[in-house]
Amino acid sequence: MSLNVLGQPLQACSFDPLTGYLRDGCCSHHDSDRGQHIVCAVMSEQFLKFSKLSGNDLSTPRPEYDFAGLKAGDQWCLCALRWLEALQKGAAPKIVLAATHENILDLISLETLVAYAIDRPYFE
Repeated sequence: MSLNVLGQPLQACSFDPLTGYLRDGCCSHHDSDRGQHIVCAVMSEQFLKFSKLSGNDLSTPRPEYDFAGLKAGDQWCLCALRWLEALQKGAAPKIVLAATHENILDLISLETLVAYAIDRPYFE
């Protein structure tokens, strides 16, 4: 069973748009996923612009991949290193702790993740 950063069962990130390395809605860890798509992020205009300028355009539809493009408010499983890069550049999107895989704790502290969490009231 996959666990989230809270040590609880990993919750789904999004089914619409359908996300996850396996397109199963979850930001699970898979050995074959070199990008570690384990951070459930809530897209913002700032992050989408940052990602596009960094060479990963997530907002433009790509019908050949059955990808409608993301917009602000959509939840999406991001690569761990992309979220860390966005954090370092001041463009990190909010995240959903309950749907973010525990392996991100190898790179980023829980304290930092909590500061960006939309499900932060869980701690208060």
